[in-house]
Amino acid sequence: MPELPEVETVRRGLEPALVDRRVTSIRLNRPDLRFPFPAGLAETVSGKRIIALRRRAKYILIELDSGHILLVHLGMTGRFTVWPPDGAARNLGEFYYLEQADHGGDGTHDHMVIDLDDGARVVYTDPRRFGFVDLVQPGDVDSNRFLAGLGVEPLGNELHADFLAAALAGRKSPLKAALLDQRIIAGLGNIYVCEALYRARLSPKRLSGSIVRKRGSSPLVEPLVHAIRTIIVQAIEAGGSTLRDYAHTDGSSGEFQQRFDVYDREGEACRTQGCTSKIRRIVQSGRST
Repeated sequence: MPELPEVETVRRGLEPALVDRRVTSIRLNRPDLRFPFPAGLAETVSGKRIIALRRRAKYILIELDSGHILLVHLGMTGRFTVWPPDGAARNLGEFYYLEQADHGGDGTHDHMVIDLDDGARVVYTDPRRFGFVDLVQPGDVDSNRFLAGLGVEPLGNELHADFLAAALAGRKSPLKAALLDQRIIAGLGNIYVCEALYRARLSPKRLSGSIVRKRGSSPLVEPLVHAIRTIIVQAIEAGGSTLRDYAHTDGSSGEFQQRFDVYDREGEACRTQGCTSKIRRIVQSGRST
């Protein structure tokens, strides 16, 4: 599933194509994805001007001049393709191999088609349909069922050693599980938690509370916060991680997978200087570590 760096990469790719453009029409090619499309979505969005694109955790927020927000989650295989007026398509967020090419909004897996006032077309494609779209009413962003209760952003000022120490203190869950809890840090997923824990030299099986001293601080927490921030920044700069080959060469693949220290490297040699061991995979709560 695309994690924060991949979603941020998609947001940055969409921003120049969408912001300050007016939606002339929106077409839904099926009634649902993971969840049904909101009632009245096309009527509400059509005619509105897009004023901003934001990201919260793993969600893309498309803000309209009416105060409504189009919330998009990419799920496992969701991606956007921007078709400029000249027809030179650009794929955004194609993180998994697709056997079938979809073109111009009429493909088998093209589920939402947005036409803009400059003649551009933006197509949301999702073969497995684990993604979803929600329409947030004006003023309801903080109470939205998908956004309410999310934790701090990994790159925000709210994430610091004191915060994380307080959040982990007394917890008996494995450290990896705590970092995947979206109520603590929003947007982290399996890939970047594995990488951050390795860089911080902390076992994913270690009890969360054990890295915090009784007085609420720990020399182990600061390196973990630093590792999380560093990993996320580097992944965004690399365009995220692409876990399988692209179907087409005109899509820009992420490159951070080439820098993985541990994720998806079972049986391969450890890259740490002086280490002669091989990477071993374990399973925690149904997830590979």
